[in-house]
Amino acid sequence: MKKILIVEDEQHLADGLKYNLEAEGYDASIAVDGRAAVDALRAANFDAVVLDVMLPVLSGFDVARQMRDGGDYTPVLMLTALGNPEDVLKGFESGADDYLPKPFDLDIFLARLNGLLRRKQWMEQSAGTKPDGEAIEINGRTIDLENLELKYQGEIIPLTLMEVNLLRYLIENEGHPVSRKSILEDVWGLQVDTDTRAIDNFIVRLRKHLEDDPSDPRIVQTVRGVGYRYNGP
Repeated sequence: MKKILIVEDEQHLADGLKYNLEAEGYDASIAVDGRAAVDALRAANFDAVVLDVMLPVLSGFDVARQMRDGGDYTPVLMLTALGNPEDVLKGFESGADDYLPKPFDLDIFLARLNGLLRRKQWMEQSAGTKPDGEAIEINGRTIDLENLELKYQGEIIPLTLMEVNLLRYLIENEGHPVSRKSILEDVWGLQVDTDTRAIDNFIVRLRKHLEDDPSDPRIVQTVRGVGYRYNGP
């Protein structure tokens, strides 16, 4: 039975999600503020976290960031009434794997959660038994795009879904500059009126993963006045 942590301070919504998740066969628990969520994650292992943004004590952004900084890559589905592009991107930057604005349809919620759980199952299968994923070699690193992993010098580094989606997009456009706006629209599905710089943090993270010297990038380069260009391995 998959264990889901619901982090939500609106009691009626938390109770409703718990009821529906248990009806689907999940073991669901509730934390009513950010600190309680952090404590629950330290005390037990969960298969996924349903995380509200506007929480007492610690925001959902802070909870997700603490999880990732501490090496916890439990899938996070972020729920929030904050639906503008900057807030969505802030959620991804903090470490969320998916983002669902309120109000939402229950079937869509369950589909998103099931997708995250399937990806977690792929990552947890041992290297000797899991099927070969879609892997590419970049600068001596092996990136498993299906199982969201980077392998380098004997170390396995989990990647977020957003990092992998961005890398896929850059590879598909290899050698051609892509704008920040096109990344927002084609990778995140966000329609924005300005060429926002909000995705720059994602590029910084990719460079840390792929470059020998992130301060002097060779693989993912900035094209001044345009955006970014992927130059291949």
